[in-house]
Amino acid sequence: MTDDERAGLMDRVDTSVAHPARVYDYWLGGKDNYAADREMGEQILAVMPELAVIARAEREFLARVVRHLVTDAGVRQFLDIGTGIPTADNTHEVAQRGAPESRVVYVDNDPIVLAHARALLRGTEEGVTTYLDADLRDPATILRGAAGTLDFDRPVALMLLGVLEFVPDDEQAYAIVADLVGALPPGSFLAAASSVASPAMERAAAIWNDSGATPITIRTPEQLARFFDGLDLLEPGMVSLPRWRPEPATQYAGQEVPQYGAVGRKP
Repeated sequence: MTDDERAGLMDRVDTSVAHPARVYDYWLGGKDNYAADREMGEQILAVMPELAVIARAEREFLARVVRHLVTDAGVRQFLDIGTGIPTADNTHEVAQRGAPESRVVYVDNDPIVLAHARALLRGTEEGVTTYLDADLRDPATILRGAAGTLDFDRPVALMLLGVLEFVPDDEQAYAIVADLVGALPPGSFLAAASSVASPAMERAAAIWNDSGATPITIRTPEQLARFFDGLDLLEPGMVSLPRWRPEPATQYAGQEVPQYGAVGRKP
């Protein structure tokens, strides 16, 4: 990326309003956040201290899912929407560690995410890692852009972690996922994770929505399960993230956190 391109991206950044990717980065101990993000992060932690745990549990869930799909299901293509600011064990790192030829397309519409993605998310020589500046609410643009890297005649893993709650309208959210999954061939997978309703989560969501940041909607596990209609859910189904196929090193494996996820296979 040239200096002019980076400057153009940064011109799009509003540092006065908290942004989901930057608050998440703050909770993970990152440095790519601003005062508004840190202030919002602390306000939310005051009513729900476990959100920092949730952020880490989601990263571990991502890694376990990708390892399973690469090692046990033979998947070599990933479409990761709502990438977030790069951190440890990103999708391409986990996938290409197990299968260097894996192809990964990241999608995000935050300029800071894009600036870091182009600089930091470098894949193996055997594989491909690319990035799209696009919005989850525009699945046609995402699919058109991803087709330049992914072969939609072969299985693709669609990753939607921590992003569906930012589509407030239920029917729009279900329609978006249906459009994306509908474009994938049989044998593809959907992995999704999202916050679920609890008194503390509702209070945290209210603080977030009152700030003027991108609105968030909290759904029940049953509502999240609807995103997998028509898919075959892998065991153990829709569960609290640390309980999805925990590994020996999985943190919080015995802890219930209000962030649920599942993986489904398209028959």
